[in-house]
Amino acid sequence: MKYRVGRVEQEIQREVNDILLKRIRDPRVDGVTITGVDVTGDLQQATIYFSILSDTASSAEKAQAGLDKAKGLIRKELGQRLSIYKTPELFFKQDQSVRYGERIDELIKKMHEQEQ
Repeated sequence: MKYRVGRVEQEIQREVNDILLKRIRDPRVDGVTITGVDVTGDLQQATIYFSILSDTASSAEKAQAGLDKAKGLIRKELGQRLSIYKTPELFFKQDQSVRYGERIDELIKKMHEQEQ
């Protein structure tokens, strides 16, 4: 069962990226990249993680609002593109791992500067 969930997660990630590029015209979601998808074991809910190029909190909020607004269209498109019985309910969350990685890089750089 886990193998199937993994395949569905990959398929959803690929299709949502494609939908954002080709179908969504909202300027709030420009520069949004889908970084990961978590699907529940029964394939009823999908949490989609996204990242944006900008670091400001206001642009993250705008991107979240744009994705929430486009959720219906994205789900409808997914239903047409995927060959599964029921299209999962979508939830969007900002991926914090990119910021976390940047923070670690910053700390390592400071540590090297202090050593010299």
